[in-house]
Amino acid sequence: MKFAKMHGAGNDYVYVNCFEEEVPEPVKLAIEVSRPHFGIGSDGLILILPSEVADVRMRMFNADGSESEMCGNGIRCVAKYAYDHGIVNKNEIHAETLAGILTLQIFTNDAGKADRVKVMMGKPRLVPRDIPMQEEGDEPVVGKDLEVLDRTFQITCVSMGNPHCVIFVPEVDNFPVEKYGPLIENNSIFPNRTNVEFVEILSRNEVRQRTWERGSGETLACGTGACAVTVAGALNGLTERRIVNHLLGGDLELEWAEGDEVYMTGPAVQVFEGEYRPQ
Repeated sequence: MKFAKMHGAGNDYVYVNCFEEEVPEPVKLAIEVSRPHFGIGSDGLILILPSEVADVRMRMFNADGSESEMCGNGIRCVAKYAYDHGIVNKNEIHAETLAGILTLQIFTNDAGKADRVKVMMGKPRLVPRDIPMQEEGDEPVVGKDLEVLDRTFQITCVSMGNPHCVIFVPEVDNFPVEKYGPLIENNSIFPNRTNVEFVEILSRNEVRQRTWERGSGETLACGTGACAVTVAGALNGLTERRIVNHLLGGDLELEWAEGDEVYMTGPAVQVFEGEYRPQ
């Protein structure tokens, strides 16, 4: 099986061109390829497939084999792969995901290769049942107390096609993400589990984020999470609607536009190509 290793701001996946390859057992393959030392090593597996309603279709599997609705960093790399490998030949493309059809604008470098992608990520979902979470009513969950072990966190919950729980902390670099992340991910108020963002406010236009990603653990970046942080910061009155987010793997530019859509712009990088023999 031919594959490409790609990353968006350090959030790395194994990509398979399913216009040419067949992947009969994607759950098993995702677990295999994601393992460091014994596999390729990645945050998961992304399949690039034909679509009847868009230019391409993306399926995304976490390192534990669970399938997610969307991946913001991953979809930028899908756009780069499709453009650089001639699957599409235009700078604006549409990609089908489990979270809906997304529009992507491709920016090329001097060599004519895609190196940055702007994604219209859609409108945030704030009603608890749409995230989903076990919370009565239609009011957004903004600054709600959640007790975890010895601490009480104020959580703000947003779906960007997949669930996110955003927590603002005074200082994020030394925050024990690996301690609290899995406990919040698997908290009973999130029936489908959740991604967890721990965020430090640097200014009205700048934040720093670490992410505990559902099914993968801490990752270097999370695009949908960065979008959720943009929405959460504005809802809590902590940031403007346009920010720069510094993640462990790089920076993302984000805007929660007046029309309610969230836009994300960031890098897409191919590291290498290879062949893999499934176990």
